[in-house]
Amino acid sequence: MAATELDAADFLSLAAERLRPEPPDATDALANPRGDHSLDGIPLVHPLNPKAAAVLVPVVMRQEPTLLFTERAANLRQHSGQIAFPGGRVDPTDASVAAAAYREAQEEIGLESRFIAPLGFLDPYLSTTNYLVMPLVAKVTPSYRLSLNPHEVADTFEVPLGFLMNPAHHELHAREWQGRQRRYYAIPYEGRYIWGVTAGIIRNLYERLYTS
Repeated sequence: MAATELDAADFLSLAAERLRPEPPDATDALANPRGDHSLDGIPLVHPLNPKAAAVLVPVVMRQEPTLLFTERAANLRQHSGQIAFPGGRVDPTDASVAAAAYREAQEEIGLESRFIAPLGFLDPYLSTTNYLVMPLVAKVTPSYRLSLNPHEVADTFEVPLGFLMNPAHHELHAREWQGRQRRYYAIPYEGRYIWGVTAGIIRNLYERLYTS
């Protein structure tokens, strides 16, 4: 099923049915994680020992839902200028993966927890930089307010969920990484280039909600 026009009720019904209610435990998460490596059939070398990370996948509950993205600041040492979801490393002081995602959203863009309600988890995603990213999908009230941390985030923007859930917009691109060509998903949108882990998470959302 290819989604072209989505409304909030349809999305919430599918999310309740098909998202994970809890994140997998560490053993299950590392058994066969998603990642760009899977596009090229590259075998993983165990033990992986990745760093734990969490992102919030914020679904703004407009009449047609949208996803809220960040554009990372240009002066960051890693992934500067890239399109991302709010998120980062899970700290030892975080009570849970969800708590880490909420904290990062507050620190990066000032999105307060009172505007957020969790819907469920996607599959863990292993990045090429050895982070195991756990995506928490959450609904966000359209009246949300933001206060961007300029040291981390240059801009935010929304993209209609119907556009993102249309597989015709999921392009496979390639670039050299550590001496070999690696493929990854990319979703260009109005001059923005959504790619890598962020696009891979979007693809997982599409597969979980609209292909089974």
